[in-house]
Amino acid sequence: MSDHTPLSVLIVEDEVLLAAELNYLVEEVGCRGVGHAMSSDEAIALAASLRPDLALVDVQLRDGPTGVDVARRIARDCGGVALFMTANVKRLPDDMAGACGVIGKPYSEHGVKTALTYLKACLRDGVAPGPPPAGFQLAPAWAERWGLGALQKSA
Repeated sequence: MSDHTPLSVLIVEDEVLLAAELNYLVEEVGCRGVGHAMSSDEAIALAASLRPDLALVDVQLRDGPTGVDVARRIARDCGGVALFMTANVKRLPDDMAGACGVIGKPYSEHGVKTALTYLKACLRDGVAPGPPPAGFQLAPAWAERWGLGALQKSA
């Protein structure tokens, strides 16, 4: 990903108004919303065809608590990065299903924009620009990948 290519973002959220708000926030930070899915099958099909750089994934979708499976499939089959956006943080497995992290609901507009800006830098540069912003919990494997392993172990 170059400095000038906007990050492409798929939104996986079954609440239409929340998805619209997330799309607005995605665009506000200079990313490009590429689609919206409300169920696991729809999310996996869109991720396979659109190949987004990042997917914002809720755990509880129209077809049940299937967001964890969606994140695994996006990481494994589509080469994308998933970020959980959920009120069900405790439902996430220890490995976060391959996702780079989680933002717990309820979240603020500022929190989402700050996390997206942080992730843009991480994905563009391959290293974190510093510790993750407040409200964004980085998965241990991604902290290690982006050079924050020692920081995470001391936290």
